[in-house]
Amino acid sequence: MDETHLKIFIKGTTNYFGQVARDAAEIGTPYLKEDNDNVILDYSAVIGISGSYRGCVYYTAPKEMIRKLIIHMGEHNADDALCADFVGEIANTIAGNAQEELGAGFMISVPIVLAGNPGSVRFPKDAPTFVIPIIWQGSKSYLLICVGESVTA
Repeated sequence: MDETHLKIFIKGTTNYFGQVARDAAEIGTPYLKEDNDNVILDYSAVIGISGSYRGCVYYTAPKEMIRKLIIHMGEHNADDALCADFVGEIANTIAGNAQEELGAGFMISVPIVLAGNPGSVRFPKDAPTFVIPIIWQGSKSYLLICVGESVTA
């Protein structure tokens, strides 16, 4: 994963908030996640990556941000189930946009959605995890990219 790859994910995130949410998000400076960094928030969606690449992509956000985003988009019943679904949709859209840029070798799974701040979230050890802060209407969420190229024998 290099700067060019990260820019693909940043572009997808910017496009999502600009088009779907109709309100731009500010993208913070990406950084490498340290083992003791706790960046998992109230709702998280993980997308597994396989093919020419391997790893995972996480999108994680606080409950209030997701509720505000849902209401901003015109839905009035922002219950927990809808918030969880919405986080999965955001992750899937961002990963899907990256797939379009990176090609058929970047295969994505269906998102797995986690509610709460599970302490058991593990990241692959064989690729660095980049954290991309996303600020939308004063709330901060994170896109975590832990993707490397597959090693074939």
